[in-house]
Amino acid sequence: MDVIEAIRTRRTHKAYGSEPVDRATLDELLELARWAPNHHLSQPWRFRVLGPAARARLKAAAGPEAAGKLDRAPTLIAATQKRCSDDPVADEEDFAAAVIASYLVLLGAHARGLAGYWRTPAVLRTAEGRAALGIGDDERVLGLLHLGPPRQEQRAPDRAAVEDYVRFLD
Repeated sequence: MDVIEAIRTRRTHKAYGSEPVDRATLDELLELARWAPNHHLSQPWRFRVLGPAARARLKAAAGPEAAGKLDRAPTLIAATQKRCSDDPVADEEDFAAAVIASYLVLLGAHARGLAGYWRTPAVLRTAEGRAALGIGDDERVLGLLHLGPPRQEQRAPDRAAVEDYVRFLD
């Protein structure tokens, strides 16, 4: 699959098969993050692949109403941005770089036939949720990447026309 096809066909999935993503594939996907553009090569992205105990801690922190959504995908990865600078401009650039790195993981997963979903569950905005995954105050939570084999085909939603969001300036 070429990059243009991958961008145009990647979709959010909420239904997965039960087989977790194997370690070798996860290593390949997380290696893609290294190639995200980032100012001064700060490489601010951080990823935590949740094993069974980490998932159980996060589910306990989420509470019974929200815990079920954490079982949708067989593989979960918490994505964060390491705060490398007190400079607000550098921090903003690092945030953008970490977001791109996270998207590269999702795009790479799609290119390998895996389903993906980027969620920002409320539990990761709580002290309990952060503690469950060992996320310190020096990190900004980006979200939780859900990965696994797809259970169904996703259709492409309507998108705005290019003319709606692009302006060519003199």
